[in-house]
Amino acid sequence: MLNKIADAVKNYEIDAIETYVSAALTSGVSAKEILDEGLVKGMDDIGRRFSSGEVFVPEVLMAANTMQAGMDLIREELIAFGDDQSKGRVIIGTVKGDLHDIGKKLVGMMFEGAGYEVIDLGVDIPAETFVEEAKNLDVDFVGMSAMLTTTMTEMKQVVDLLKAQNIRAVPLVGGAPLTAEFAASIGANYSHDAASAVDLIKSL
Repeated sequence: MLNKIADAVKNYEIDAIETYVSAALTSGVSAKEILDEGLVKGMDDIGRRFSSGEVFVPEVLMAANTMQAGMDLIREELIAFGDDQSKGRVIIGTVKGDLHDIGKKLVGMMFEGAGYEVIDLGVDIPAETFVEEAKNLDVDFVGMSAMLTTTMTEMKQVVDLLKAQNIRAVPLVGGAPLTAEFAASIGANYSHDAASAVDLIKSL
């Protein structure tokens, strides 16, 4: 049944995922097993295929939505048994002046699929809001997205404010106009796509 769950994620079978996850729970499979050996396993495969160019953003979004449908069915059991799947807490948002969010949403879904708790702040988020939420929510990572070269400078403001307030959250940045060199120059960690963002956060 776990293989069927993983295959359902890989094949974007959002209707079937609910049937398979419910059947697994009924047969006594733990929510943690369903998560690790079914949902995450399937999403990991999608991530690898995305990195190699076999699938593209629309397919990854469909897989992520399928995985999320399965997650919804096991979340209560994970919490009830104290089996929290979170490997860390991350806030994500598109920086001030920028309204693009497809890439950000995709990264957020893949972070969740990898076992992280994700809080999406939305778009056009001022530096002060990133820092305030990072502090209030005691997050491990602050993820920032930008699609416009004119808004990239907002990321430096976030990083500088995090340092000034001694907030330990690790800054992550991504977006079409960014480069690893730019990220290094502002003291942030860079990923060029959603799949590499998952590898990056795991390594950190």
